[in-house]
Amino acid sequence: MASKAPKKTVAAAKTPVIDDVKHLVKLMIEHDLGEVSVTDGGRSIALKRSSASQPAAAAALQAAPAPAGAAAPAADREEEPAEQLVEIKSPMVGTLYTAPSPDSEPHVAVGSHLDENTVVCIVEAMKVMNEVRAEVSGVITEICVKNAQPVEYGQVLFRVRPA
Repeated sequence: MASKAPKKTVAAAKTPVIDDVKHLVKLMIEHDLGEVSVTDGGRSIALKRSSASQPAAAAALQAAPAPAGAAAPAADREEEPAEQLVEIKSPMVGTLYTAPSPDSEPHVAVGSHLDENTVVCIVEAMKVMNEVRAEVSGVITEICVKNAQPVEYGQVLFRVRPA
């Protein structure tokens, strides 16, 4: 008989909590609330929901036309190729160095002519110096990072006009 008493206590304890949750859900729906958090003594309940009106509002904001005179989106600018540039991206996370040593000249500068094997910079990762090669023939048109700057994998380091 002792085993039945705790089961009743557990069931009795769950019922008010479930009733409270149902009541809070009903209030959230009635008042179109996205979040509710209630603390009562040592008990706390936090509920979150996404309403149908939230995605519609987000979609409406995305579909709004750009104001006149605003710059064209990046996708539009890429479709109008004034010149086709190739991006040299970082092959790893690390620190970029533009020269082989602090007192040396940089490997490349804007206007430098490259071939596929030209070393354009060094990326240090875990105390290992990794040479980054151009892998394209052409002319450097833009240097997108500064010396000793941390870089991420895939980050654009240089832009090159292919030859």
